[in-house]
Amino acid sequence: MTNATLNAVEPRAKRKVRTAGAPGKKILQATWLIVVLMVLWWVLSADSTNFFIPSLEQILTVLVRDLGNGVILAGAIYSLTNLFVGLFIAAVLGIGIGLLLGEVGWLRRIVDPIINFFRSVPQAALVPMIIGVFGMGQGPKMGTIAFACMWPILLNTIDGVLGVEPTIRKFSKVYRIPPMLHFRRVVLPSALPQIVAGIRVAMPIGITVMVVSEMFASIEGLGFYILNSSATFQVPETWAGALLVGVIGYIISMLFILVERRVLRWYHASGSQ
Repeated sequence: MTNATLNAVEPRAKRKVRTAGAPGKKILQATWLIVVLMVLWWVLSADSTNFFIPSLEQILTVLVRDLGNGVILAGAIYSLTNLFVGLFIAAVLGIGIGLLLGEVGWLRRIVDPIINFFRSVPQAALVPMIIGVFGMGQGPKMGTIAFACMWPILLNTIDGVLGVEPTIRKFSKVYRIPPMLHFRRVVLPSALPQIVAGIRVAMPIGITVMVVSEMFASIEGLGFYILNSSATFQVPETWAGALLVGVIGYIISMLFILVERRVLRWYHASGSQ
């Protein structure tokens, strides 16, 4: 092996070592502050005598108890089912309509005022009306989550389509690439980073609406658990439910980042060069 070959191989090896250590470093960067805050919360609340601010030890004890007896676990499964189905519906509708509106300018100009109107309506305020009209089953809750999550996905998809380089569009026309192939191989990949960003924005909105929707006319879910605990002055249980929602939201966000990095591996690789 020549010196030139060794010089070419060595940087790649170093890059591999750095890449292998990157996930652990990123996890540490993402969690160290949370760990510090939890320790501070534990210490500062240890001797709490405030009825409405129990100690973290008491909150975690209640959380472990209700996870063990299945009370809160069943509610979490019910809530997550609503969340994921609602997000899936929102993604399908938001991406599909967004791609269409991004490509068809005259149609986008017609529906733009309607989109701006509905995206400005506070989705949480519509929850009681939607449940009042359609009932208290899972369907209306999923529909409410889908309605709330669709707008950021839709708007980001439109922006992604509009952001496709004009040169690429001209190249597609010059070589007479069929419309569907152009749509699938040119427009969609170019808009994908914006689409993924829209889904990331929609996720915390979906979690919020998920909890709010279960506080109205529901006997299941994390929202019902929190509301019922609060109404019966079970303060540690209320804190435990809220804490679990935050933990679930954090875990979902971290998992989505891993999926995003895999789906957009080509995009991040091009940006790092």
